[in-house]
Amino acid sequence: YVCRYAIEQFATIASNLAQTLAHILAEQMSYESTFFKENCLPNTCYLRLNRYPPCPIASEIHGLMPHTDSDFLTILYQDQVGGLQLVKDKKWIAVKPNPSALIINIGDLFQAWSNGVYKSVEHRVVTNPKVERFSMAYFLCPSNETVIESCRKPSLYKKFSFEEYRQQVRNDVQNLGSKIGLPRFLLF
Repeated sequence: YVCRYAIEQFATIASNLAQTLAHILAEQMSYESTFFKENCLPNTCYLRLNRYPPCPIASEIHGLMPHTDSDFLTILYQDQVGGLQLVKDKKWIAVKPNPSALIINIGDLFQAWSNGVYKSVEHRVVTNPKVERFSMAYFLCPSNETVIESCRKPSLYKKFSFEEYRQQVRNDVQNLGSKIGLPRFLLF
């Protein structure tokens, strides 16, 4: 019961935070909108609990392969073990765990919606050879039918539904072994 309560509390707080951040980011672009409130509902967003067991060959194994998130925003809590890395200046850098902080990732949908003003960050998780790692991630997602359209013109990306995007990602992973993502939706 205690675990369930803690997870529900995190989901509620992360949901409110994600909506607030999306609103602030839109305002920073001088864009007043109820888009996120109307399209990213509790039943379209989700929470993922991640467990990464110790791996004696950690230098050869990723906990999560390099990728960008396919949502609007991700709110992440990671434990003190560490392992999250992101690309900065074409180099992988470790994100130092901080018990008093959450990590906020811009996802592909926000990059497309903002017309490239905000960038989806490539990241990965490396395993630890001796210690188990845990994290919780909340994903701000719209319904499958929601159409993602750049809020600024001229648009860099063609309009697409979240379902179309997810299907393209699945096809790429199945056929190519990795996600291509937003470059598939560029207009030029």
